[in-house]
Amino acid sequence: MSTTRIGVGGGAEPRYDVVIGSGVFGELPALVGEGAERVAVIHPEPLGELARPVVGALESAGKRVLPLPVPDGEAAKDAAVAAGLWARLGQASFTRSDAVVGVGGGATTDLAGFVAATWLRGVRAVLVPTTLLAMVDAAVGGKTGINTAEGKNLVGAFHPPAGVLCDLATLPGVPTADYIGGLAEVVKAGFIADPVILDLVEADPEGAVRPEGRHTRELIERAVAVKAEVVSSDLKESGRREILNYGHTLGHAIERAENYRFRHGYAVSIGMVFAAELARLDGRIDAGLVRRHRAVLSSVGLPTGYAAGAWPGLRDAMRVDKKARGSVLRFIVLDGTARPTVLSGPSAELLDAAYQAVAAD
Repeated sequence: MSTTRIGVGGGAEPRYDVVIGSGVFGELPALVGEGAERVAVIHPEPLGELARPVVGALESAGKRVLPLPVPDGEAAKDAAVAAGLWARLGQASFTRSDAVVGVGGGATTDLAGFVAATWLRGVRAVLVPTTLLAMVDAAVGGKTGINTAEGKNLVGAFHPPAGVLCDLATLPGVPTADYIGGLAEVVKAGFIADPVILDLVEADPEGAVRPEGRHTRELIERAVAVKAEVVSSDLKESGRREILNYGHTLGHAIERAENYRFRHGYAVSIGMVFAAELARLDGRIDAGLVRRHRAVLSSVGLPTGYAAGAWPGLRDAMRVDKKARGSVLRFIVLDGTARPTVLSGPSAELLDAAYQAVAAD
């Protein structure tokens, strides 16, 4: 299989590549850098088998590898876990020329990037996402972070990686429900920037939910290309990058309400329908585009509604979301397909009506 490289950054920021293909671990030592004598490989405890070829590639290049297993999923994105990793790096005498490699899903790459950003005020990081969600979203763009009791990703830093290696051969091992969750970020890229993604999913929804689907690689490459282009124009979310938050304001509130046991992509899927209803009620889009949201998302098994009684708690949770500005809520909405914009400070009545449209018993 050929290898695809999608560049991220440039200009004032260092450029790095997202490498997509099979058997890409051989590129890891070059990304880590010749000067790195020690490499910490952060991976979920259950994914020791996936981390083994990464460790092997580094050791074959003469690197001294420190495997650092962490809890699986969102449990890894915790201050205590990060502090434990800092302690291990200190005990191993990690210097600024050494490197961190994160192997796993989005939670692990977020954590690994955060540890790399904060150790000695920043060391080289290479991310090896092994899930669809991490490949198309979490590992690309340089956002790192951990969760607190008050919300998701409220503590973090911008720290672009030196490279991202997406080995498509890891995807068949991803549980189906997790793979479907990752599709929410792919579909999001379609609604905010690349409608061909929506066409591909609509043409073969059954194939879209399988790593072996006939459009899988194109869907991944298109989604990565959308994020790469947006991130390259706005690394630190001072402007255009905010469009990547489509569906995330309500989505993050749902995750918090569920104590982060609800899949990120499932929450974002509901959040996109909510944002679409907001846009419709605000006179920006017609009912047909809202129906397309529901149809595309439900066709791949993603949810489009949430409990009616949860609204008061979700509304309060959104106010501490990092996308808020003071007491003003901000939502990314659409003025049409691939035409994202900001809706700032919608009225309580508008928010209530939009949620009623997505409420489910």
